[in-house]
Amino acid sequence: MAIIALDHIQLAMPEGGEGEARLFYAGVLGLEEIPKPQNLAVRGGVWFGRGTVKVHLGIDKDFVPARKAHPGFLVDDLDATIEQILAHGVGIREDEPLEGYSRVYISDPFGNRIELMERTAKAR
Repeated sequence: MAIIALDHIQLAMPEGGEGEARLFYAGVLGLEEIPKPQNLAVRGGVWFGRGTVKVHLGIDKDFVPARKAHPGFLVDDLDATIEQILAHGVGIREDEPLEGYSRVYISDPFGNRIELMERTAKAR
């Protein structure tokens, strides 16, 4: 057995949060909405993706935001990404340096932590 790739990440959100998810994941982060299979669509939630990046947001009736666990998304221009995020009124948080990367953290509308990273010359 060998794990060969990551297919998607799943984050939780509260019931009825699909509109806010669309505004954030499509409008702020620039991901495209992916139609859910019909048999799963009845559960609610919403899926997004771009290239090999896939994010599934599922309904959790006992929702609690993931404030520590998080996806780390690589971006091609962190400074431009930060400008875009700030223009949408989303705050950023810096953290300790990580060798080989520039990075910041943001939260989705539900409080889930997201890391945005750009490789620096040392990491390439």
